[in-house]
Amino acid sequence: MIAVQEITIAILGAGAWGASLANLAIANGYTVRLWSRRGSETLKAVLQDAQIVVSAISMKGVRDVVSQVQSFPLSPETIFVTATKGLDPQTTRTPSQIWQTAFPSHAVVVLSGPNLSQEIQQSLPAATVVASSIATAAEQAQLVFSSPRFRVYTNPDPVGVELGGTLKNVIAIAAGVCDGLQLGTNAKAALVTRGLTEIIRIGNFWGAKTETFYGLSGLGDLLATCNSPLSRNYQVGYQMAGGKTLTEILANLPGTAEGVNTCEVLVQLAKQQNITMPITEQVYRLLQGEVTPRQALDELMLRDIKPEYNY
Repeated sequence: MIAVQEITIAILGAGAWGASLANLAIANGYTVRLWSRRGSETLKAVLQDAQIVVSAISMKGVRDVVSQVQSFPLSPETIFVTATKGLDPQTTRTPSQIWQTAFPSHAVVVLSGPNLSQEIQQSLPAATVVASSIATAAEQAQLVFSSPRFRVYTNPDPVGVELGGTLKNVIAIAAGVCDGLQLGTNAKAALVTRGLTEIIRIGNFWGAKTETFYGLSGLGDLLATCNSPLSRNYQVGYQMAGGKTLTEILANLPGTAEGVNTCEVLVQLAKQQNITMPITEQVYRLLQGEVTPRQALDELMLRDIKPEYNY
């Protein structure tokens, strides 16, 4: 491991999440440079001599920023850490797959967990997961962000860790609808549990390990996002249940609700591969204006009866 004082970290994305990660690294004594499209620092200057590059930009900007980063010289030892949750609508790739394709010889680490940035900024206790196929890269990221208030675990399943954080955003929209319609605790518990089943089903298709989804980046993140008004995806569902239009909600939402785009990509993929995803399908129909929140609920409740698991 390189000494802390010798490591420079470039964080791409100066939103709430990027700023939270920057503060964690700074508190541990690392040199941190923060880049945003609206900032005065150029991307070239921020990347210069950086041993670790952290991507905390929204999904829609990932491919563009990756192509820009490719045009600058980087050490072959540079580690990429991606903290974006989403799927690319054109390729259905995850953020880490986009980074790894562009930089095939570099280590790529996924950082994901139940991490509402507002709580982390308030120094409330939290935990997260860093995952990579290269164990030493995950361990380096673990050192950078660990603190007495932020516990960081390593995991060898980057696909599962990344998908857990991405797919739960769709279920969080449904959870917001559930609370917005005041359907009660039983309904919410059933929704979140069956939502986890959907996440595992599509995660397995992508090659993720089932046990990863029972960890912090799967079940942990699902519980946090489905139960917090701080979650933008939850707010989309909650406000739609209250009668607002999607356009109206997104126009007034601080930041990006990644679940809206993710839902569209998932429905396309599920149809292509014949994967059953009833909750995701109803969320998609709701977002498209094809059904009301109440009709979406009725569709789910009136499905054919079946075993809980297909053994």
